[in-house]
Amino acid sequence: MARALRLLVADDHAVVRAGLVALLSAQPDIEVVGQAGSASETVEEARRTRPDVVLLDLSMPEGGGLRAARLLLSDPEPPAIVVLSVHDDAPHLRAALRSGAAGYVTKGSADRTVLEAIRTAHAGKTYVDPALSDVVTAELMVSGRLKRATDAPLTPRMQEVLRLVAWGYTTQQIARQLSLTPKTVEAHRARIMERLGLLNRAELVRYAFQAGLMDAAPPTPEGER
Repeated sequence: MARALRLLVADDHAVVRAGLVALLSAQPDIEVVGQAGSASETVEEARRTRPDVVLLDLSMPEGGGLRAARLLLSDPEPPAIVVLSVHDDAPHLRAALRSGAAGYVTKGSADRTVLEAIRTAHAGKTYVDPALSDVVTAELMVSGRLKRATDAPLTPRMQEVLRLVAWGYTTQQIARQLSLTPKTVEAHRARIMERLGLLNRAELVRYAFQAGLMDAAPPTPEGER
């Protein structure tokens, strides 16, 4: 039987924290190993309990959630960070992702969204609350950093690589799927990011959805059929 996902819940509101702990502790694949009510306590508790994932509120005393995230992500074996915030605007989301967070969900999200974000982050992928999709895309388009396909056309091969990266495939899986070397896959990915003006994988995923590259189901990776 697989080991349960180890989770730390960090929120400065005791009632909110208790509700989250009750929800998450009821999941058979999740073990809540600690709680924290401030940024400094989050860092201390995470380093003591070694969770796989930290569910982290942005607005906490003693430095704030982003400071705690940056400190934890500088550790040799950092946990994945999922931000749970009252803020549903693009600037807060972008700040969280730039700090290294693997997920962002709002406090108005359904329980299943929070659970999906935690499990996705634990799997090494990025999760952004679906409710924020339009907000983020609109901001990126207005800023001019997220270029439209007609402004920065991708080759068919780039589109294939982009689609697989967005689906969460590793470099090795993409290389096998497309009969490329891992070095070539990384080169394609770098060119895609530069050509489209993207900063991170979360923006890449958002672009792939916007461009309709993820409408079809993902292919089964080579070696897993």
